[in-house]
Amino acid sequence: MPTLLIATTNLGKLRELTALLGNLGVELTDLMRLRLDLAVAEDDPDYDSIARKKAMRYASASGLWTVADDTGLEVDALDGAPGVRTARLSGDDRSRRSKLLALLTGHPRPWTARFRCSVALASPAGEALVGRGVCEGEMIPVERGRQGFGYDPIFLVAGTSRTMAELPMGEKNQISHRARAVRELQARLERGELPNSPICPR
Repeated sequence: MPTLLIATTNLGKLRELTALLGNLGVELTDLMRLRLDLAVAEDDPDYDSIARKKAMRYASASGLWTVADDTGLEVDALDGAPGVRTARLSGDDRSRRSKLLALLTGHPRPWTARFRCSVALASPAGEALVGRGVCEGEMIPVERGRQGFGYDPIFLVAGTSRTMAELPMGEKNQISHRARAVRELQARLERGELPNSPICPR
């Protein structure tokens, strides 16, 4: 059975990706198990490039096929910010949410927004393929829910009355941006767009 490395140090992402990739017929491992500490600068201009670079660097360093993602929150009232700088808006999750809400003060609601995600699969030889996903919604000024991480408690999912943090993991992994990106990646693999991949979605 081939081994697939999930290249993230974010425990929330790791939990989600582990659940989402469980149907690939591979053994999953992560950076902590491998004790692989590699700094990859996230200075590219778009999600695809950042996800692809991370996956390729970790695949080269580990010798394993590797999945990495890049995710951003785009708020219309802020002209699409924080976007690719989402994780770098402030220190920890709570301070990022506080800073975002401070930036939105004075802007009329609804604060329409979307999560955008690119998930890249890369080989140690430097081949790579990207899947993309989007989840529409709006930001709200009061945190709700204890699930999820990041901006989830203040992101109201379009078509529901719940924040991302109020969704059980199983439901989130049906409708989230990351889930949609993984599904697109799987569909591209099934079409043979990365023919040397040992990963065979069922």
